[in-house]
Amino acid sequence: MENNQKFNIEITSEHKLLDLHLKETFQYRDLIFLFVKRDFTALYKQTILGPLWAIIQPLFTTIVYTIIFGNLAKLTTTDVAGEYVIPSFLFYMSGNICWEYFQSTLHATSNTFLNNRAIMGKVYYPRLVAPISTALSGLISFAIQLILFFIIVAIYFIKGGSSICLTPMLLLVPLLILQMVILSVGFGIIVSSVTTKYRDLAMAVGFGLGLWRYGCPIAYGLSIVPERYLCPYMLNPMSPVVTTFRYAVFGFGYFNLGQYLISWIISGFVFFIGLILFSRIERTFMDTI
Repeated sequence: MENNQKFNIEITSEHKLLDLHLKETFQYRDLIFLFVKRDFTALYKQTILGPLWAIIQPLFTTIVYTIIFGNLAKLTTTDVAGEYVIPSFLFYMSGNICWEYFQSTLHATSNTFLNNRAIMGKVYYPRLVAPISTALSGLISFAIQLILFFIIVAIYFIKGGSSICLTPMLLLVPLLILQMVILSVGFGIIVSSVTTKYRDLAMAVGFGLGLWRYGCPIAYGLSIVPERYLCPYMLNPMSPVVTTFRYAVFGFGYFNLGQYLISWIISGFVFFIGLILFSRIERTFMDTI
């Protein structure tokens, strides 16, 4: 008997290497927003303070950094030498909120297959929906922290006594946020793809992120890095992000267009490699996870 049935969607593991289902992922945007709501709700569910934790965490981290690295260790809080006055609290908070978003998104995305294996084994949807929703849900907390940060910057600006000034570089902030999304999701899906077979990497992610943090100018200013090591140091893609963010917000600091563009190239390359690996692993991950 001839089968004349026609189907709108055909699910198969056979597809081209560069067929990333981006158009199909966009069609599932309602599911993305549903996952964003789920992730954000689950994060603060059964907590007394709820989303206030998004404010409390960076504040307490910044206070600790100010006391230990600023007052006790007396590390420099300048990215370039000069007669600039920048409140140490703002210096540490600017780096911390950028890093915390990058770290939390990378860590959450690296567990994409492990955390969603139950639903992925029962229901079909483009697998990229999961890491995208993770990055977007993290942006909600980051937006809360960013608003608080700009309020504190405005207070220091109005009060005076600092070198903070408004410049057109402030328009770079959305671009920097986009770069952090691309970089964190890229590294995250690379880790999630590899950990389907090698679980050891999942154990090393937290340790690696802890070391990576101190390889960025967050606890100290860039001026502490010797000139001969500056170029290789800035190959760390998060270093130009942090220093450019401070330059954009405070109106002064360190900005090198060449190094910033290289960080974008690295971010894009990592994201592309992550998509390729993710596309290959998603076909068979249920057999190995």
